[in-house]
Amino acid sequence: MQKWIKLGNIFEPNNNFDWMETHAAVPFVGRISEDNIKVFFSARNSSQESSIGFVIFNINTLEISEISDTPVLSKGEFGCFDDSGVMGCCVIDAENVERMYYVGWNLGVTVPFRNSIGIAESKDGGKTFKKSYAGPIIDRTKNEPHFVASNSVMYDQGQYKIWYLSCTGWFRNDTGKMMHKYHIKYAESADGIEWKRKGIIAIDYFDEHEYAISVPRVLKDPDGLYRMWFSSRATKEIPSYSIKYAESKDGITWVRKNKEVNLKVSADGWDSEMICYPFVFDHKGQRYMLYNGNGYGKTGFGLAVLGK
Repeated sequence: MQKWIKLGNIFEPNNNFDWMETHAAVPFVGRISEDNIKVFFSARNSSQESSIGFVIFNINTLEISEISDTPVLSKGEFGCFDDSGVMGCCVIDAENVERMYYVGWNLGVTVPFRNSIGIAESKDGGKTFKKSYAGPIIDRTKNEPHFVASNSVMYDQGQYKIWYLSCTGWFRNDTGKMMHKYHIKYAESADGIEWKRKGIIAIDYFDEHEYAISVPRVLKDPDGLYRMWFSSRATKEIPSYSIKYAESKDGITWVRKNKEVNLKVSADGWDSEMICYPFVFDHKGQRYMLYNGNGYGKTGFGLAVLGK
């Protein structure tokens, strides 16, 4: 059992800027300088359009030292895959640049939205990012006809590897609301741009109650074991998100250990309704987790540390 200890709520937007009125969703670490942690996240404006910003906080004091006053990445031009907003997923070092993999949002008519995956690159240490292409690098296909979204990318064993959300369909719930179903697939690439997608399912639905598996976060430990934390919705008892865990010897075939993560909702406060969207990282011999609470990041993000 992983004994995660909550350290507190780190940051919650509150009309900081016109592009950052609410939400700090899907947090992920960009750069660590001594004990200062740079965290990217997706914020929303009054029209619910998302942009990507960052904060820098001290991991010892949990105090914020910097908040981006302008977004590092914003929505695209009309008609493009990201014309309704962007959501960051991860940053990796790629050929002397920092490459961000992000999700583009399109609002829909028959269904609420459609997502695709794009990339942007930074040559100034992550201060600004420029989109590499106006279009997505991973989109729906004849075999994946709905959409793709949140992802985790790693350069490993001479190639790029990606674990990504893949929508398998839409359905109406008991109230008539249109709902999505998605799980996690796996693909490989020589350059991190052109991907060989073979339809490999990394994390599939656990039972008839689970319908949304998202935001995979993969680490490879020195012993060669791949570890994944991800968001899961729902169970027979819990209709909202919770964080689950799986292990793999090759990064392809995974064994789920649903009861491994003991990070539960609090009795009250910012994470009393749900726990979701993890990002796990190591610093000075400790393993930490960023995560969102209520409202899919509306109450900001918090930090937990793995007890020994």
